[in-house]
Amino acid sequence: MYYSEMFKDKMVCRMTGPGAISAGALSKEMDVSPSTLSRWLRKAGQRCTCPESLPMKEKRPQDWTSDEKLNAIIEASKIDNADLGAFLREKGLHETHLEQWRLQILNALQMKPVTDTKNKSKSSDTKKIRQLEKELQRKESALAEAAALLILKKKAQKIWGDEDGNMAPRSVK
Repeated sequence: MYYSEMFKDKMVCRMTGPGAISAGALSKEMDVSPSTLSRWLRKAGQRCTCPESLPMKEKRPQDWTSDEKLNAIIEASKIDNADLGAFLREKGLHETHLEQWRLQILNALQMKPVTDTKNKSKSSDTKKIRQLEKELQRKESALAEAAALLILKKKAQKIWGDEDGNMAPRSVK
């Protein structure tokens, strides 16, 4: 079904304005599929024409640059707790993002490399595996050498006789 741009804009405004309604509830009310409404909302982004709606952030918190993260932390530190929620909603953040970023900055300032215990155990496991493979190769070559010597000894005994000096009689024709 075809919907006019004006209708799409009104629906986006209803989902983002002060009395915002979810795409699911709006779909029941207007008989438009929720996926269609969500797609319109994503496409609208910051071009929403309703003056009362808040502009949507296109960036995810993972996509923020270091400068943006630092500025957000500084701004949040200046805001009292009562207004912090509104600030976070405006930026599209959670308080956990700010806390993670704050810890990352502190770790960087203390020059402590952020290490992952999985990487440490992985590297120690890799070293252990290399060591065991080297030892296995050494033992395999020693075993092959011992087998070769044993075969040569048996052949020598067959040709020249026992070591005791007892020679096997040769058949004479």
